[in-house]
Amino acid sequence: MKNQLDFKRTKIACYLNNLSMSAVGTMSPILFVTFRELYDISYTLLGTLVLINFCTQLLIDLVFSFFSNRFNIKKTVRLMPVITAVGMIIYAVMPAVFPESAYLWLSFGTVLFSVSAGLNEVLTSPIIGAIPSDDPDREMSKLHSVYAWGVVGFVIISTLFLKLFKTSNWSFLVIFWSLVPFLTAFLFLKAPIPEIEKGFVLNNGEKVKHCFETGLFVACIFFGGAAECTMTQWISSFIENALHIPKIFGDVFGVAFFASLLGLGRTLYSKIGKNISSVMLFCMGGAFICYLVAALSPNPISALIACSLTGLCTSMLWPGSIIWMGERVPKAGVTAFALLAAGGDLGASISPQLVGIICDVVEKSEFALNLSTKVNLSTEQIAMKSAILFSSLFALTGFILVLFMKSYFKKRALKNSIAV
Repeated sequence: MKNQLDFKRTKIACYLNNLSMSAVGTMSPILFVTFRELYDISYTLLGTLVLINFCTQLLIDLVFSFFSNRFNIKKTVRLMPVITAVGMIIYAVMPAVFPESAYLWLSFGTVLFSVSAGLNEVLTSPIIGAIPSDDPDREMSKLHSVYAWGVVGFVIISTLFLKLFKTSNWSFLVIFWSLVPFLTAFLFLKAPIPEIEKGFVLNNGEKVKHCFETGLFVACIFFGGAAECTMTQWISSFIENALHIPKIFGDVFGVAFFASLLGLGRTLYSKIGKNISSVMLFCMGGAFICYLVAALSPNPISALIACSLTGLCTSMLWPGSIIWMGERVPKAGVTAFALLAAGGDLGASISPQLVGIICDVVEKSEFALNLSTKVNLSTEQIAMKSAILFSSLFALTGFILVLFMKSYFKKRALKNSIAV
Protein backbone atom coordinates (compact mmCIF):
# COMPACT_ATOMS: atom_id res chain seq x y z
CA MET A 1 0.00 0.00 0.00
CA LYS A 2 2.85 2.36 0.88
CA ASN A 3 4.51 1.73 -2.50
CA GLN A 4 1.30 2.65 -4.35
CA LEU A 5 1.06 5.91 -2.43
CA ASP A 6 4.72 6.66 -3.05
CA PHE A 7 4.42 6.04 -6.79
CA LYS A 8 1.30 8.18 -6.87
CA ARG A 9 3.48 11.03 -5.61
CA THR A 10 6.01 10.19 -8.33
CA LYS A 11 3.28 10.42 -10.96
CA ILE A 12 2.11 13.78 -9.63
CA ALA A 13 5.68 15.07 -9.70
CA CYS A 14 6.03 13.91 -13.34
CA TYR A 15 2.74 15.58 -14.24
CA LEU A 16 3.85 18.84 -12.58
CA ASN A 17 7.16 18.64 -14.40
CA ASN A 18 5.29 18.41 -17.70
CA LEU A 19 3.17 21.34 -16.54
CA SER A 20 6.38 23.36 -16.09
CA MET A 21 7.43 22.35 -19.59
CA SER A 22 4.14 23.62 -21.00
CA ALA A 23 4.92 27.01 -19.43
CA VAL A 24 8.50 27.28 -20.71
CA GLY A 25 7.53 25.92 -24.14
CA THR A 26 4.73 28.46 -24.62
CA MET A 27 6.24 31.43 -22.80
CA SER A 28 8.33 32.95 -25.59
CA PRO A 29 5.67 32.61 -28.34
CA ILE A 30 3.06 34.30 -26.13
CA LEU A 31 5.54 37.13 -25.54
CA PHE A 32 6.86 37.44 -29.12
CA VAL A 33 4.89 40.60 -29.88
CA THR A 34 5.73 42.04 -26.44
CA PHE A 35 9.47 41.49 -26.99
CA ARG A 36 9.23 42.97 -30.48
CA GLU A 37 7.57 46.10 -29.10
CA LEU A 38 9.69 46.52 -25.94
CA TYR A 39 13.10 45.46 -27.23
CA ASP A 40 12.75 45.79 -31.04
CA ILE A 41 13.68 42.14 -31.66
CA SER A 42 13.28 40.87 -35.25
CA TYR A 43 11.17 37.86 -36.25
CA THR A 44 14.33 35.95 -37.09
CA LEU A 45 15.75 36.50 -33.59
CA LEU A 46 12.39 35.66 -32.03
CA GLY A 47 12.40 32.43 -34.01
CA THR A 48 15.97 31.87 -32.84
CA LEU A 49 14.73 31.79 -29.23
CA VAL A 50 12.66 28.78 -30.24
CA LEU A 51 15.68 27.33 -32.07
CA ILE A 52 17.82 27.77 -28.93
CA ASN A 53 15.14 26.05 -26.89
CA PHE A 54 14.85 22.96 -29.05
CA CYS A 55 18.53 22.74 -30.06
CA THR A 56 19.49 22.71 -26.39
CA GLN A 57 16.95 19.96 -25.81
CA LEU A 58 18.34 18.14 -28.83
CA LEU A 59 21.86 18.32 -27.43
CA ILE A 60 20.69 16.84 -24.12
CA ASP A 61 18.83 14.10 -26.01
CA LEU A 62 21.97 13.18 -27.94
CA VAL A 63 24.15 13.20 -24.82
CA PHE A 64 21.75 10.75 -23.18
CA SER A 65 21.63 8.66 -26.35
CA PHE A 66 25.34 7.96 -26.15
CA PHE A 67 26.21 8.37 -22.46
CA SER A 68 23.09 7.34 -20.53
CA ASN A 69 25.07 4.83 -18.45
CA ARG A 70 27.18 7.63 -16.97
CA PHE A 71 24.25 9.48 -15.41
CA ASN A 72 22.78 8.98 -11.97
CA ILE A 73 19.15 8.89 -13.10
CA LYS A 74 17.58 9.55 -9.70
CA LYS A 75 19.75 12.59 -8.96
CA THR A 76 19.23 13.93 -12.47
CA VAL A 77 15.46 13.63 -12.17
CA ARG A 78 15.47 15.56 -8.89
CA LEU A 79 17.69 18.25 -10.40
CA MET A 80 15.40 18.91 -13.41
CA PRO A 81 12.85 21.25 -11.78
CA VAL A 82 15.59 23.20 -9.99
CA ILE A 83 17.23 24.04 -13.34
CA THR A 84 13.82 25.01 -14.73
CA ALA A 85 13.14 27.44 -11.88
CA VAL A 86 16.57 29.08 -12.11
CA GLY A 87 16.23 29.52 -15.88
CA MET A 88 12.80 31.10 -15.54
CA ILE A 89 14.00 33.56 -12.87
CA ILE A 90 16.94 34.67 -15.05
CA TYR A 91 14.63 34.93 -18.09
CA ALA A 92 12.23 37.15 -16.12
CA VAL A 93 14.51 39.35 -14.04
CA MET A 94 17.65 40.07 -16.04
CA PRO A 95 16.06 41.69 -19.15
CA ALA A 96 14.25 44.12 -16.83
CA VAL A 97 17.52 44.96 -15.06
CA PHE A 98 19.60 45.16 -18.27
CA PRO A 99 17.14 46.08 -21.08
CA GLU A 100 19.98 47.02 -23.46
CA SER A 101 21.10 43.36 -23.45
CA ALA A 102 17.63 41.87 -23.04
CA TYR A 103 17.99 39.36 -25.88
CA LEU A 104 21.21 37.98 -24.41
CA TRP A 105 19.52 37.29 -21.06
CA LEU A 106 16.41 35.88 -22.70
CA SER A 107 18.67 33.48 -24.59
CA PHE A 108 20.62 32.50 -21.46
CA GLY A 109 17.45 31.82 -19.48
CA THR A 110 16.10 29.84 -22.43
CA VAL A 111 19.22 27.65 -22.49
CA LEU A 112 18.85 26.82 -18.80
CA PHE A 113 15.21 25.81 -18.79
CA SER A 114 15.72 24.05 -22.13
CA VAL A 115 18.34 21.80 -20.48
CA SER A 116 15.65 20.79 -18.02
CA ALA A 117 13.13 20.33 -20.84
CA GLY A 118 15.53 17.99 -22.60
CA LEU A 119 16.02 15.96 -19.44
CA ASN A 120 12.26 15.85 -18.96
CA GLU A 121 11.70 14.40 -22.44
CA VAL A 122 14.33 11.74 -21.94
CA LEU A 123 13.46 10.69 -18.38
CA THR A 124 9.82 11.39 -17.57
CA SER A 125 8.31 9.04 -20.17
CA PRO A 126 10.43 6.02 -19.13
CA ILE A 127 9.67 6.78 -15.45
CA ILE A 128 5.93 6.64 -16.15
CA GLY A 129 6.53 3.54 -18.28
CA ALA A 130 8.41 1.85 -15.42
CA ILE A 131 5.59 2.37 -12.91
CA PRO A 132 3.35 -0.75 -12.84
CA SER A 133 0.15 -0.15 -14.82
CA ASP A 134 -2.64 -2.14 -16.46
CA ASP A 135 -2.40 -0.02 -19.62
CA PRO A 136 0.99 1.72 -20.01
CA ASP A 137 0.11 3.20 -23.44
CA ARG A 138 -2.80 5.11 -21.98
CA GLU A 139 -0.69 6.24 -19.02
CA MET A 140 1.80 7.62 -21.52
CA SER A 141 -0.95 9.47 -23.36
CA LYS A 142 -2.23 10.86 -20.04
CA LEU A 143 1.25 12.19 -19.23
CA HIS A 144 1.43 14.04 -22.55
CA SER A 145 -2.13 15.34 -22.17
CA VAL A 146 -1.02 17.15 -19.00
CA TYR A 147 1.38 19.18 -21.15
CA ALA A 148 -1.43 20.21 -23.48
CA TRP A 149 -3.84 21.15 -20.70
CA GLY A 150 -0.99 23.05 -19.08
CA VAL A 151 -0.66 25.13 -22.24
CA VAL A 152 -4.38 25.93 -22.03
CA GLY A 153 -4.06 27.14 -18.44
CA PHE A 154 -0.86 29.04 -19.18
CA VAL A 155 -2.34 30.85 -22.19
CA ILE A 156 -5.58 31.87 -20.46
CA ILE A 157 -3.94 33.02 -17.23
CA SER A 158 -1.07 34.75 -19.03
CA THR A 159 -3.35 36.49 -21.53
CA LEU A 160 -5.57 37.82 -18.74
CA PHE A 161 -2.52 38.92 -16.75
CA LEU A 162 -1.02 40.83 -19.68
CA LYS A 163 -4.38 42.44 -20.41
CA LEU A 164 -4.98 43.51 -16.78
CA PHE A 165 -1.44 44.48 -15.77
CA LYS A 166 0.01 45.55 -19.17
CA THR A 167 2.63 43.79 -21.25
CA SER A 168 5.44 45.85 -19.69
CA ASN A 169 4.97 43.77 -16.49
CA TRP A 170 5.52 40.46 -18.28
CA SER A 171 8.45 39.52 -16.01
CA PHE A 172 6.15 39.18 -12.98
CA LEU A 173 4.12 36.66 -14.94
CA VAL A 174 7.20 34.47 -15.53
CA ILE A 175 8.18 34.71 -11.85
CA PHE A 176 4.69 33.52 -10.92
CA TRP A 177 5.00 30.46 -13.18
CA SER A 178 8.42 29.62 -11.70
CA LEU A 179 6.56 28.48 -8.55
CA VAL A 180 5.49 25.31 -10.38
CA PRO A 181 9.01 23.85 -10.79
CA PHE A 182 9.81 24.81 -7.18
CA LEU A 183 6.83 22.70 -6.06
CA THR A 184 7.90 19.89 -8.39
CA ALA A 185 11.40 19.86 -6.88
CA PHE A 186 9.90 19.46 -3.40
CA LEU A 187 7.72 16.52 -4.52
CA PHE A 188 10.61 14.73 -6.25
CA LEU A 189 12.66 14.95 -3.03
CA LYS A 190 10.08 12.73 -1.29
CA ALA A 191 9.08 10.55 -4.25
CA PRO A 192 10.75 7.22 -5.12
CA ILE A 193 12.16 6.95 -8.64
CA PRO A 194 11.58 3.51 -10.21
CA GLU A 195 14.44 1.66 -11.85
CA ILE A 196 14.45 2.22 -15.61
CA GLU A 197 16.37 0.56 -18.41
CA LYS A 198 19.31 2.70 -19.52
CA GLY A 199 20.49 0.94 -22.62
CA PHE A 200 18.75 0.32 -25.93
CA VAL A 201 17.86 -3.38 -25.88
CA LEU A 202 17.73 -5.01 -29.31
CA ASN A 203 15.94 -8.34 -29.68
CA ASN A 204 17.03 -11.51 -31.45
CA GLY A 205 20.34 -10.03 -32.53
CA GLU A 206 18.64 -8.33 -35.50
CA LYS A 207 20.51 -5.08 -35.00
CA VAL A 208 20.29 -3.75 -38.54
CA LYS A 209 16.53 -4.25 -38.71
CA HIS A 210 15.91 -2.67 -35.32
CA CYS A 211 18.17 0.29 -36.08
CA PHE A 212 16.29 0.83 -39.34
CA GLU A 213 12.92 0.61 -37.59
CA THR A 214 14.03 2.96 -34.82
CA GLY A 215 15.19 5.36 -37.55
CA LEU A 216 11.69 5.28 -39.02
CA PHE A 217 10.18 6.33 -35.70
CA VAL A 218 12.80 9.06 -35.26
CA ALA A 219 11.84 10.42 -38.71
CA CYS A 220 8.15 10.08 -37.83
CA ILE A 221 8.48 12.10 -34.62
CA PHE A 222 10.64 14.64 -36.51
CA PHE A 223 7.77 15.49 -38.85
CA GLY A 224 5.24 15.23 -36.03
CA GLY A 225 7.26 17.59 -33.84
CA ALA A 226 7.58 20.05 -36.74
CA ALA A 227 3.83 19.95 -37.46
CA GLU A 228 2.85 20.45 -33.81
CA CYS A 229 5.47 22.95 -32.66
CA THR A 230 5.37 25.27 -35.65
CA MET A 231 1.77 26.12 -34.89
CA THR A 232 2.39 26.09 -31.13
CA GLN A 233 5.22 28.59 -31.42
CA TRP A 234 3.75 30.92 -34.05
CA ILE A 235 -0.04 30.75 -33.68
CA SER A 236 -0.20 33.79 -31.38
CA SER A 237 1.83 36.02 -33.72
CA PHE A 238 0.12 34.60 -36.82
CA ILE A 239 -3.38 35.32 -35.50
CA GLU A 240 -2.49 38.82 -34.36
CA ASN A 241 -0.31 39.99 -37.25
CA ALA A 242 -1.48 37.91 -40.24
CA LEU A 243 -5.21 37.69 -39.43
CA HIS A 244 -5.43 41.03 -37.56
CA ILE A 245 -7.46 39.50 -34.74
CA PRO A 246 -6.91 41.30 -31.39
CA LYS A 247 -4.38 39.56 -29.14
CA ILE A 248 -6.77 38.72 -26.29
CA PHE A 249 -9.25 37.05 -28.67
CA GLY A 250 -6.51 35.41 -30.71
CA ASP A 251 -4.76 33.97 -27.65
CA VAL A 252 -7.94 32.71 -25.98
CA PHE A 253 -9.86 31.47 -29.05
CA GLY A 254 -6.75 30.53 -31.02
CA VAL A 255 -3.86 29.52 -28.78
CA ALA A 256 -5.95 28.25 -25.85
CA PHE A 257 -8.41 26.43 -28.12
CA PHE A 258 -5.48 24.88 -30.03
CA ALA A 259 -4.03 23.62 -26.75
CA SER A 260 -7.46 22.45 -25.56
CA LEU A 261 -7.88 20.32 -28.66
CA LEU A 262 -4.29 19.09 -28.26
CA GLY A 263 -5.16 17.99 -24.73
CA LEU A 264 -8.54 16.60 -25.78
CA GLY A 265 -6.98 14.35 -28.41
CA ARG A 266 -4.45 12.96 -25.94
CA THR A 267 -7.03 12.57 -23.17
CA LEU A 268 -9.40 10.71 -25.48
CA TYR A 269 -6.62 8.33 -26.51
CA SER A 270 -5.74 7.74 -22.85
CA LYS A 271 -9.37 6.70 -22.28
CA ILE A 272 -10.45 4.85 -25.43
CA GLY A 273 -7.46 4.93 -27.78
CA LYS A 274 -6.33 2.04 -29.97
CA ASN A 275 -4.78 1.37 -33.41
CA ILE A 276 -2.14 4.06 -33.05
CA SER A 277 -0.82 3.75 -36.63
CA SER A 278 -4.20 4.70 -38.10
CA VAL A 279 -4.51 7.56 -35.60
CA MET A 280 -1.10 8.81 -36.73
CA LEU A 281 -2.16 8.70 -40.38
CA PHE A 282 -5.31 10.70 -39.63
CA CYS A 283 -3.31 13.23 -37.61
CA MET A 284 -0.69 13.85 -40.31
CA GLY A 285 -3.31 14.21 -43.05
CA GLY A 286 -5.51 16.46 -40.94
CA ALA A 287 -2.58 18.69 -39.97
CA PHE A 288 -1.64 19.15 -43.63
CA ILE A 289 -5.18 20.29 -44.50
CA CYS A 290 -5.33 22.65 -41.50
CA TYR A 291 -2.05 24.31 -42.47
CA LEU A 292 -3.31 24.82 -46.03
CA VAL A 293 -6.58 26.40 -44.86
CA ALA A 294 -4.81 28.62 -42.31
CA ALA A 295 -2.39 29.91 -44.94
CA LEU A 296 -4.70 30.23 -47.94
CA SER A 297 -8.14 31.09 -46.57
CA PRO A 298 -9.13 34.72 -47.22
CA ASN A 299 -11.53 34.58 -44.26
CA PRO A 300 -9.83 35.31 -40.89
CA ILE A 301 -12.39 33.26 -38.93
CA SER A 302 -11.93 30.11 -41.03
CA ALA A 303 -8.16 30.56 -40.81
CA LEU A 304 -8.45 30.93 -37.02
CA ILE A 305 -10.54 27.74 -36.82
CA ALA A 306 -7.96 25.90 -38.95
CA CYS A 307 -5.16 27.06 -36.63
CA SER A 308 -7.09 25.76 -33.63
CA LEU A 309 -8.03 22.42 -35.25
CA THR A 310 -4.34 21.80 -35.89
CA GLY A 311 -4.19 21.10 -32.14
CA LEU A 312 -6.50 18.09 -32.47
CA CYS A 313 -4.77 16.87 -35.62
CA THR A 314 -1.27 17.02 -34.11
CA SER A 315 -2.30 15.81 -30.63
CA MET A 316 -1.01 12.25 -31.01
CA LEU A 317 1.94 12.80 -33.35
CA TRP A 318 4.57 13.12 -30.60
CA PRO A 319 3.21 10.65 -27.98
CA GLY A 320 1.91 8.43 -30.79
CA SER A 321 5.43 7.95 -32.14
CA ILE A 322 6.54 6.84 -28.65
CA ILE A 323 3.56 4.48 -28.24
CA TRP A 324 3.97 3.01 -31.74
CA MET A 325 7.67 2.41 -31.20
CA GLY A 326 6.88 0.72 -27.88
CA GLU A 327 4.65 -1.72 -29.77
CA ARG A 328 7.19 -2.48 -32.51
CA VAL A 329 10.50 -2.15 -30.64
CA PRO A 330 9.95 -3.71 -27.20
CA LYS A 331 12.23 -3.19 -24.17
CA ALA A 332 13.34 0.22 -25.33
CA GLY A 333 15.27 2.02 -22.61
CA VAL A 334 16.44 5.58 -21.95
CA THR A 335 18.57 5.55 -25.10
CA ALA A 336 15.57 4.81 -27.32
CA PHE A 337 13.52 7.55 -25.66
CA ALA A 338 16.47 9.91 -26.07
CA LEU A 339 16.73 9.15 -29.80
CA LEU A 340 13.03 9.79 -30.28
CA ALA A 341 13.23 12.98 -28.24
CA ALA A 342 16.18 14.08 -30.39
CA GLY A 343 14.15 13.52 -33.55
CA GLY A 344 11.17 15.42 -32.18
CA ASP A 345 13.29 18.30 -30.94
CA LEU A 346 15.09 18.54 -34.29
CA GLY A 347 11.76 18.93 -36.08
CA ALA A 348 10.48 21.31 -33.42
CA SER A 349 13.56 23.50 -33.77
CA ILE A 350 14.04 23.58 -37.53
CA SER A 351 10.47 24.30 -38.60
CA PRO A 352 9.67 27.27 -36.28
CA GLN A 353 13.05 28.82 -37.08
CA LEU A 354 12.35 28.50 -40.81
CA VAL A 355 9.04 30.30 -40.27
CA GLY A 356 10.89 33.27 -38.74
CA ILE A 357 13.44 33.36 -41.55
CA ILE A 358 10.80 33.05 -44.28
CA CYS A 359 8.75 35.83 -42.67
CA ASP A 360 11.69 38.26 -42.70
CA VAL A 361 12.84 37.34 -46.22
CA VAL A 362 9.39 37.40 -47.86
CA GLU A 363 8.33 40.63 -46.11
CA LYS A 364 11.26 42.49 -47.71
CA SER A 365 10.89 40.88 -51.14
CA GLU A 366 9.55 42.32 -54.37
CA PHE A 367 7.15 39.37 -54.50
CA ALA A 368 5.39 40.47 -51.30
CA LEU A 369 5.34 44.11 -52.37
CA ASN A 370 3.76 43.33 -55.74
CA LEU A 371 1.30 40.81 -54.34
CA SER A 372 0.16 43.14 -51.55
CA THR A 373 -1.22 45.63 -54.07
CA LYS A 374 -3.25 42.88 -55.77
CA VAL A 375 -4.74 41.00 -52.79
CA ASN A 376 -5.18 43.86 -50.31
CA LEU A 377 -2.85 42.34 -47.72
CA SER A 378 0.20 43.89 -46.07
CA THR A 379 3.65 42.51 -46.82
CA GLU A 380 3.79 41.22 -43.22
CA GLN A 381 0.54 39.27 -43.70
CA ILE A 382 1.82 37.77 -46.97
CA ALA A 383 5.10 36.84 -45.30
CA MET A 384 3.45 35.01 -42.39
CA LYS A 385 0.95 33.22 -44.64
CA SER A 386 3.80 32.12 -46.93
CA ALA A 387 5.74 30.72 -43.97
CA ILE A 388 2.72 28.78 -42.69
CA LEU A 389 2.07 27.45 -46.20
CA PHE A 390 5.66 26.20 -46.37
CA SER A 391 5.23 24.49 -42.98
CA SER A 392 2.42 22.33 -44.38
CA LEU A 393 5.12 20.32 -46.19
CA PHE A 394 6.25 18.77 -42.89
CA ALA A 395 2.81 17.27 -42.25
CA LEU A 396 2.50 16.14 -45.88
CA THR A 397 5.87 14.37 -45.76
CA GLY A 398 4.92 12.83 -42.41
CA PHE A 399 1.68 11.52 -43.95
CA ILE A 400 3.63 9.79 -46.73
CA LEU A 401 6.09 8.35 -44.18
CA VAL A 402 3.31 6.93 -41.97
CA LEU A 403 1.74 5.31 -45.04
CA PHE A 404 5.08 3.63 -45.78
CA MET A 405 5.52 2.53 -42.15
CA LYS A 406 2.04 1.00 -41.98
CA SER A 407 2.78 -0.98 -45.15
CA TYR A 408 6.24 -1.98 -43.89
CA PHE A 409 5.05 -3.29 -40.52
CA LYS A 410 2.06 -5.05 -42.12
CA LYS A 411 4.42 -6.91 -44.46
CA ARG A 412 6.75 -7.71 -41.55
CA ALA A 413 3.89 -9.12 -39.49
CA LEU A 414 2.73 -11.22 -42.47
CA LYS A 415 6.26 -12.50 -43.02
CA ASN A 416 6.60 -13.47 -39.36
CA SER A 417 3.26 -15.28 -39.36
CA ILE A 418 4.30 -17.30 -42.42
CA ALA A 419 7.64 -18.12 -40.80
CA VAL A 420 5.86 -19.40 -37.67
